[in-house]
Amino acid sequence: MAYQTLQLTQDGAVTTVWLNRPEVRNAFNEAAIAEITEVFEKLDATQDVRAVVLAAHGVSFCAGADLNWMRKMAGYSREENLADAAQLARMLKTIHRCRRPVVARVQGDCYAGGMGLAAACDIVVAAEGVNFCLSEVRLGLIPATISPYVIRAIGESAARRYFLTAERIPAQEAYRIGLAHEVVPADRLDATVGGILKSLLAASPNAVSEAKRLVRDVAGAKLDDALIDDTVTRIADIRASQEGREGVQSFLEKRRPNWIDREV
Repeated sequence: MAYQTLQLTQDGAVTTVWLNRPEVRNAFNEAAIAEITEVFEKLDATQDVRAVVLAAHGVSFCAGADLNWMRKMAGYSREENLADAAQLARMLKTIHRCRRPVVARVQGDCYAGGMGLAAACDIVVAAEGVNFCLSEVRLGLIPATISPYVIRAIGESAARRYFLTAERIPAQEAYRIGLAHEVVPADRLDATVGGILKSLLAASPNAVSEAKRLVRDVAGAKLDDALIDDTVTRIADIRASQEGREGVQSFLEKRRPNWIDREV
């Protein structure tokens, strides 16, 4: 399927979703939000896809909201703003809850809603020299819809500073506060992402999916008997699963598990 705002490429079990509006620094509008949501819903349901890379063409990763879209929003009623914001929230939730691991390849500056895109991913690799910014307050706005993902990534303390000041966040600072997992020279970006993908593809597809869900469900949860019982159930279920049995058996037999050799 052809998309207006995206380009998809496939390399074996890895799908790369390219933001493809370099002329506007990959800023998103209604069409981009709808297409990103649709693509990630499809990838979530596609068994042959083992990992997803979110990347961008051009000099910027994502500049946030498209100016023409912002002009349109300026005339929206409260009801229209609620409906519009709900679509953005759905897009971020779809990325965050995708059962496939999602790696953000951040080659250029990442502002406002673009930071929400990155924070909704599981792993963020940024090039040296990239700047991040939560610029909303400069426009009289707040980063509300992206806040659940950004705050989980950078923590409350860093959010207090950068939500309020709209300062640029250099890549190394983004690494220090937890948004970026790695910061590498631009010419090492693809090799670094490739190394992470290699690790993901060496692991059990089901275990990776369940581990992602585990982090999401346990992070911030109250440490009580219900949580402990839930984790007991999860490990018991995955031990009894087909891939769980295969993984343990292959380890004991000193051989590669079948998902490494599986054609996908």
